Amino acid sequence: MTGRSREVADVMKRRNINILCVQETRWRGNKARDVGDEYKLFYIGAKKEEKGGVGVVLNAVWKKHIVNVNRCSDRVMSIELMYRKVTVNIISAYAPQVCCSIEEKEDFWEQM
Repeated sequence: MTGRSREVADVMKRRNINILCVQETRWRGNKARDVGDEYKLFYIGAKKEEKGGVGVVLNAVWKKHIVNVNRCSDRVMSIELMYRKVTVNIISAYAPQVCCSIEEKEDFWEQM
């Protein structure tokens, strides 16, 4: 996502995508930022390394329906939306790769 956030927003607009989950954001911290005309990225990144991180990009239609943003770790986050009295949970997850430790894999599945 580094340096590509505007490009992502342009593709979402062109293809009429309202909600998009992204992985490998490579940003630190847990914040929200505007990434285009009507799109906002909610993300959580790694604390030490410059790899990993997950996020959810929402357009203006869905931003106003956000009830809760739950950032579990740099691998799992969810956003709870309320739309017409229905709760919608969007989960963005980035599973550990084969080379990762067993402990890291177990932590991921506990968070899920």
